[in-house]
Amino acid sequence: MKFSINPKYTKYQKQLLEIESSFQASNDIVYQKRNSIKNITFEAISWNVKSFGIPKLVNKLIYTFFRDSKAKRSFDYSIKISQFVPEPLGYVELYKNGLLEKSYFVSKNFPYNFTIREILFDDITDTKIALLEEFARFSYALHQEGIEHLDYSPGNILIKKEESGYIFKIVDINRMKFRNLDIKARAKNFARVWLRDEDLELIIKEYCRVSKYEYNEMLPLSLHYSQKHKDRANFKKNLKERVK
Repeated sequence: MKFSINPKYTKYQKQLLEIESSFQASNDIVYQKRNSIKNITFEAISWNVKSFGIPKLVNKLIYTFFRDSKAKRSFDYSIKISQFVPEPLGYVELYKNGLLEKSYFVSKNFPYNFTIREILFDDITDTKIALLEEFARFSYALHQEGIEHLDYSPGNILIKKEESGYIFKIVDINRMKFRNLDIKARAKNFARVWLRDEDLELIIKEYCRVSKYEYNEMLPLSLHYSQKHKDRANFKKNLKERVK
């Protein structure tokens, strides 16, 4: 077993080390496919536990000897960019015959109201405009910190509504890059959000208002990358349907 825990929560080390049995016992399922997510509670706190699927043999070798596991990366990145993500507790790796078998990442449950997916196709209203503008400012803050979420997609952007506005958090962060982002990289980072053109225009307008970038330069790039991603995704979808 390998593990690491947030220094803020060392008193919960016992619970972290017992996370596999707690996960198996929980019936509070959030998501269940190859990777599974469940909620568990201890010390009156709700925690979100992500269990990563058992890797294939080649990936077991890679994650054991050459590359950090997805659980470890999720934890390390969460510590690194803590203001943008649900608060991390820790990660645990379990080994069998010397190779990585299972891994878990635990974070505090963020009580979000919806993801950005839920509002993508809503009509333009003052409420939606305010939300998209805050999303633009959140994205700008990410980019200014050199954070490039490689799966910046609708289901991975959590939104909590408060009286003063909206709080955004990102999840599923085991695929990240940290670098200085030029205007092309910033524009391209919105592509996977699957925004309508009119929504993207609002976001880029606010993004440019709070930054040094020119709207007339960034908008065409953003629209180009957005459409390119949609075309590629639709092509793959149509291809799969044809071969069924």
